[in-house]
Amino acid sequence: MTSRILKLGLPAGSLQEATARLFAAAGYKLSFTTRSYYPSIDDPEIECTLVRAQEMPRYVQDGSFDCGLTGHDWVQENGADVEELAELVFSKASRRPVRWVLAVPNDSPIREVKDLEGKRIATEIVNLTRRWLSSQGVTATVEFSWGATEVKPPRLADAIVEATETGSSLRANNLRIVAEVLQSTTRFIANRSAAKDPWKRQKMDDLILMLRGAMAAEGQVGLMMNVRRVDLPAVIAILPALKKPTIASLSDEDWVAVNTVLDEDTVRHIVPSLKKAGASGIVEYPLNKIID
Repeated sequence: MTSRILKLGLPAGSLQEATARLFAAAGYKLSFTTRSYYPSIDDPEIECTLVRAQEMPRYVQDGSFDCGLTGHDWVQENGADVEELAELVFSKASRRPVRWVLAVPNDSPIREVKDLEGKRIATEIVNLTRRWLSSQGVTATVEFSWGATEVKPPRLADAIVEATETGSSLRANNLRIVAEVLQSTTRFIANRSAAKDPWKRQKMDDLILMLRGAMAAEGQVGLMMNVRRVDLPAVIAILPALKKPTIASLSDEDWVAVNTVLDEDTVRHIVPSLKKAGASGIVEYPLNKIID
């Protein structure tokens, strides 16, 4: 049994499934047991604990965890003194950043931030909202919301500050966005002392490398084909301009192998053209990770 352990905090709740998928793509098998907050991972040097993303920064700050995944918003909300080692742009619904927005009922007279003066606002990010209002020169009452924040205006609050990825939940509750407070993405954060430990830092850097590689490969595929040298310029001209294909000689000097990586959605549009330009033996294959 290994004598060195990296204590890793994983986000429970809405980010849990997205995190598990990302780790799987990176080559780590996470196993969750019902009602257990200690998922297993197929790396004996990593010990995992599930905790809500909102609480992760303070547990990493105080050393309960060496590192963890949480949103930049929760680092800011907690005012946590941690190191943000990497940005990992993934969320529960998309690869877009989460937006914290100020929203009001569609028929509210509030049209801009200054109209919030003296009003009541419900939100989970109380500290962030207060600082943001102060920066706007507005004084308002900010109350913590335990959930179901979208249903509180207009009876229980004049406005809310809520997280959204697509805006669909806000629209469903007849709310409109007045302003954006913050954009947030998932971050890999580390305890400052743990980040100075050579073994732990290397373990964290290795994990980040694999997670980033898995994210880079999402939506990408490999495409390889055989091409006559005389047809190579025409084939290269069809491939996306920003991609640099690998070209290798074959045993037949008149032919080369072309290998490239491109967006999965692009393949169906260019394969017929590649075929017409002289490419043969065209093979599309999936990618697990892309490591730069």
